[in-house]
Parts: sequence; C-alpha cells; structure tokens
Amino acid sequence: MIGVCIKYFHENYGGMLQAYATVTMLKKRGLNYELIQYEKHYSIWGKVKQLPRLFNGILLNDKKEAFLKKLGKKKHPEFAQNDAIRLAAFSRFKEEKFTNLSPVFVGFEALRKGAKRYSAVITGSDQLWSPAGLPTNYYNLMFVPQDIRKISIASSFGVKQIPWYQISRTKDFLNRIEFISMRENRGSEIVKELTGKDVPTILDPVFLFDKKGWEELIPIKKEIKGPYIFAYFLGNNPLHREAVTQAAQELGCKIVTLRHLDQYIESDEKFGDITPYDVDPARFLNLLREATYICTDSFHGSVFSIIHHKPFVTFNRYDEGSKHSKNSRIDTLCNNLGLQNRRFISSNKLYDQLNQNIDYEEVDNKFSILKKETDTYLDKAFDGIK
Repeated sequence: MIGVCIKYFHENYGGMLQAYATVTMLKKRGLNYELIQYEKHYSIWGKVKQLPRLFNGILLNDKKEAFLKKLGKKKHPEFAQNDAIRLAAFSRFKEEKFTNLSPVFVGFEALRKGAKRYSAVITGSDQLWSPAGLPTNYYNLMFVPQDIRKISIASSFGVKQIPWYQISRTKDFLNRIEFISMRENRGSEIVKELTGKDVPTILDPVFLFDKKGWEELIPIKKEIKGPYIFAYFLGNNPLHREAVTQAAQELGCKIVTLRHLDQYIESDEKFGDITPYDVDPARFLNLLREATYICTDSFHGSVFSIIHHKPFVTFNRYDEGSKHSKNSRIDTLCNNLGLQNRRFISSNKLYDQLNQNIDYEEVDNKFSILKKETDTYLDKAFDGIK
C-alpha cells in the first residue's frame, strides 16, 4: 500500500483538485493507497525547537494573510457568514472524494511507526517544500524509514532561493528521497545545486487528465447563460479588478467572480456581477470551463484554462521584487508551453489580450512532450510496487 502525504484538506480550489487528480491517478494505475492523517503533538522541548519558525519570512507572510482573513471576518459579519457557506461546500467535496484515510497518527513518533505500513510514500505539488514548513519534517518525508521508497510528484519549493540557514537540512531530506521530480524549472535547479542530482521538471497532477478526462471526473453542469469572464483572483490588487471590469464592458460580458478568497478584500465588494459563495471544487471547475474568457492570478486557474483551451490572461499575484513571490510556477508553466504572451501587462489593453489568438495546437504539441516525460517518470517511480 502507498501512503499519500499531500494537502488534500486545505480549502483551496486548485490544491484540492490537484489532490483529487493525484489519488485518481493512483486508482487508475491499480495502486492501493491511503491519505496519511497526521496530528502534530509537541513536547515542551519540541515546542521550543519550533520557535525559530516564527522568524521565517515566508511563514510570517502566510500567517499575516490568515490574520487578515480572521480580522476581515470580525469586521464584516456578512463576509464571515458567506465564507462559512464556502467552507461547507469544500467540506462536502472533501468527504465525498477523499475516503481512503489512514489512522490518525498523533505525534511524530507515531507517524514514524505508522509509515512502516507502506511500501512507498509519495508527496508533491503545491508549495509543500516551502521553507516555512521545513521544521515539521512532514511533507519532506523525513518520517519515512530509509528502506521504504520515497517519491515526489511535481514537488515545489515555492521560492527562488532556499534560505542560507536551511540549506543543510534541505540537502539532507533531498538526499533521502529516491525519486524526485519538480513542478518548476527553478525547483529542479535548486535540487541540482544542493545535491548534484539532475531531476525532471514534470507536469502538475491536474494535467494528468485532459478535457475529456476531467469531464468524466466532474460532469459538466451549465448554470450561467450568456458570455462571461470568470475572474479568479487570490491576490489583493484593485488594479487587476479594474482592468477586468473595463474589459468586460468592452466585450459585453458579465463578470463571474469568487470574492474574498484568501482574505477580506475591499475592492471585491463592488467587483463582479455574479458572486456565488456556495462553490465547491466541482462547481468551481464548471464555472471556469463554461466561461468565455478567464482572468486569474492563480497557477491552477491558468492550468485549467489551458486544459480546456480557453482564452485566458494570467496576472502576477506577487510583485516580482517581493521576497515572498511565488511567480516562478507561472513562469515555468508559460515558458514550457510557449504561453509567455498570456501574462498581463498593465501597459496593454486587457480587451486586446483576451482576444489575441492562442495557438492551442502548438501548445498541445509542447504539452504532449511534457506529458510523455511525466508518464515515463511515474512509470519508473512506481515500478515494482504492487
């Protein structure tokens, strides 16, 4: 049996659909699996050892976003009520799609002992190897015994550089993993710099299923008539919303959007014509694939646009100079598929960019090469596992 160490429970549309794609891939390969359930439990000394995490800039930024969302709920009760509706939708999807669960391992020692039940343990995608999470020794598979196969599927550091004080420990966990693949080109470069290993950059798990494959997993359900722009923004940038509003007027489209996703955003209050909250990952995918145009600052929003051959534009969620920027995943996606012209440039008219033709035949040709490399890697990584 395979242990699966991924973030299937996080209320993020792309992340949950990525997790769903991962476990579905295992099923289609005839591999038995269970999602590892881990509950941290630290001794007093263990808590003391976690204190340095509080000075990690990436973790602090994540904590800041969480705090702003909590503050937004307190200041805006209506937002709190609507967010509860969204969370309930996520919960229903999670309970339906993720049923193969391990026992709950409470504490790191229990987790280490529990790992012995597996013939292999996999992790991957999202920013599970972010420097913010290194001290937990969870997603980097440090809890897995040396004699059990460890596999990463399209892993991501989420940063361009590993902090100097984490280089040694990062090198240690990378050297323990027998099969490493990264989602970003920069991630593969980091592995090479730290270990000397050449590791492949492969496709995110959601790419393991094409348009028809996703229709089989999540049937099409149309609900909105007429042309519309699906605006899926995680970041807090009023200028992006203004650009979409102007483009919608010029295109004669409605705007369908999901408000206040990662935090309360003031400019979301008057943004969009249709703004549902009762949206689980299945409905999210249907809203996206039925859209006439898509505007997003999300990696997975861009990925699903490509899978469904949609006219789309990707906005930068982070400033390029930001220490917390996670734009490298978008860079890799666009560069590897020849879609650099889909990045939003404020000096250009969004109306023109959305109507600019995308040569999806050429994109599919590049994609087929990456898909073949991805399948080859997975075949090798799972070879011999029953």
